[in-house]
Amino acid sequence: MSKAPATSLSAVNDVTRDAVTAGSEARVPVCFVIDTDASVRRFLSLILHGAGLNTQEFAAGAALAAVLAKRAPDIVFLDIALEFAEAVKCLIELSDNNYRGQVQLISNRGAAVLAHVKHIGEQHHLQMLPALKKPIDPHAILNVLQQLKLGHASPTAGRIALDEALNNGWIEFWYQPKIDLRRKQLVGAESFARARHPQHGIMMPDAFMPGATETSLIKLAEYALVCALKAGLSFAKLGVNLQLAVNISASALGKVRFSEILQTYRPQFDKWPGLIIDVMEEQLVTDLARVSDIARELKQLEVNFAIDNCGRRYASLLNLKELPFTEVKLGRDFVADCAASKVNAPLCKTIIDLAHNFGSVAVAIGIEKASDAMTLLRMGCDYGQGFLLGQPMPEELFASLLRQRAVGQDRQSFERERLTEPAEA
Repeated sequence: MSKAPATSLSAVNDVTRDAVTAGSEARVPVCFVIDTDASVRRFLSLILHGAGLNTQEFAAGAALAAVLAKRAPDIVFLDIALEFAEAVKCLIELSDNNYRGQVQLISNRGAAVLAHVKHIGEQHHLQMLPALKKPIDPHAILNVLQQLKLGHASPTAGRIALDEALNNGWIEFWYQPKIDLRRKQLVGAESFARARHPQHGIMMPDAFMPGATETSLIKLAEYALVCALKAGLSFAKLGVNLQLAVNISASALGKVRFSEILQTYRPQFDKWPGLIIDVMEEQLVTDLARVSDIARELKQLEVNFAIDNCGRRYASLLNLKELPFTEVKLGRDFVADCAASKVNAPLCKTIIDLAHNFGSVAVAIGIEKASDAMTLLRMGCDYGQGFLLGQPMPEELFASLLRQRAVGQDRQSFERERLTEPAEA
């Protein structure tokens, strides 16, 4: 493979260290989640971590007193179960510990019960928010956090140059969970670039990617690889061995120093799952022969390919069968409303079947609705990503979520209350 413009790996490492340090300086808000249903606790934790909060989960209020003595959360999500005496007991415990944060009630009980419990909290001088009904809408949770100014601030709409962001150590990578739809387990994560600007705050790729030079794109790709390899090792130390995916443009593939980076940063343990490189379908079909050669070379280094955003060029997708790839990712435009759309549904099914015929895994990206997730599952889709299953989150928050999961017996389980419908053959 051709060489990238001279940028030492030590320089890339310095950027990595600076970004991690900058990202860890701010205090992360904490939420206590109290619910007897483990699937609800996991669901809430996924959404809250993606929104920029750490969580601590409780099946009941018995352990609450000891924890409150050590730290006070910024907000408490409290379930009102069939027997709501437990919820009342938790409210009294919070009051006795002079808790001054917000209390968010969640329940599928009737309005009279919700009003009664909320009134009890107010009598004990707690700040009670309007209750949220189950099943909980992720957007409703984010609205609450936005009103309270907890978690990530809304991304700014300014513009900065990618070179400037890289040179100043503003670029960091956030990780979005990839979920096995049938087993309801975490199987991997995809990294996404963000810029943490000292004045503007968090900035999305559309604020720093337009107009980027080839040199800066290659530098970004190499930085992403180094960060993913380091993150994978950190996650493995928590007992969760994940395959991470990195987005790299087809034009940069032949100029990225894969061999050198892997030799320096590859985690040294027997069951390392390797990496996945996501390349857009429309980029692959324009230079298939060159990308195929690179893909075969990288496969020897335990780096596999995913064809990203599939569906726009279905006819050309048939020509990709010679490319050694392990995943086919359905484009979000076709995943959206696939439960109801007479256009999107058959297209999704066709691509899922095609992926399986190629011996690959089908991944749906951009899942936002439970109905779409269940439809994709019935179609045979293997994995899913999207707002419904967890937003991209900073590495430290993703690690915190994994650490919390590793405490339980089902350490990689991300079972969801909305994904319990039996799968159809």
